[in-house]
Amino acid sequence: MIATQTLAIARNTFREAVRDRVLYNLVAFAVILIAAALLFGEISIGIEKTILINIGLSSISVFGLLIAIFLGIGLVYKEVDKRSLYPLLSKPIRRWQFVVGKFLGLNLTLLVNTLFMSFGLWGALYYLTRDFLPEDVHIWTAIYFILLELFLVTAVCLFFSCFSTPVLSAIFTFLIYVVGSSASDVRDFGRLTKNPALESLMTFVYYLLPNFSDFSVAGAVSHGLPVGTYLIVLNTAYAICYSSLLVIAAVWIFSRRDLK
Repeated sequence: MIATQTLAIARNTFREAVRDRVLYNLVAFAVILIAAALLFGEISIGIEKTILINIGLSSISVFGLLIAIFLGIGLVYKEVDKRSLYPLLSKPIRRWQFVVGKFLGLNLTLLVNTLFMSFGLWGALYYLTRDFLPEDVHIWTAIYFILLELFLVTAVCLFFSCFSTPVLSAIFTFLIYVVGSSASDVRDFGRLTKNPALESLMTFVYYLLPNFSDFSVAGAVSHGLPVGTYLIVLNTAYAICYSSLLVIAAVWIFSRRDLK
């Protein structure tokens, strides 16, 4: 019964996202960018494939990030603001089910759209090379990492959406993503300052914020290099654990929020 209600909320969230025009615009831009990469690759002698894979994976990541932020920042706030949440909570549905259902629904949306854009990249790659090499399968590892990254971004959006406005949620999420994508640089900067207090602060930030840099393997994959099994397992466990902690925190905050 509990799982059924949670999945029902997830399905409704997915349907709402599919009807959002922003979603289609972003996907269209991503497909156009992949097509542009294909044209650019054809005039770049010797590195056509590398350019196509790099730009294609970057497009999937960037536009997936935009989808996650634009849709994620209003996951909870929009329902509360429009008061469409109250009839739902009057039914035998708990607040944690609502939050978890919203999280799963947006992740399903990201999964479907990422796969759609990925097949577009795969089609462009076949059009360019007319063949697939064994190392091309590593592209799917990079896409898998992009999905893990997007699920983590969704959890961050959901967390802020439970107590903040959409604008502030977008700003906070974007800043965390930028800092998290340069996590190693942040830690190294602290070490270079030779200031114990600042170094401790930068180290604290390094471990506190989600580390998105480990999910970026597009450069290696575009050159046909494999991704180690250890990194796959580590990134999967990291994304699951960190996302779970954020969702639990979001549930805790939303459960104690006064909705009157």
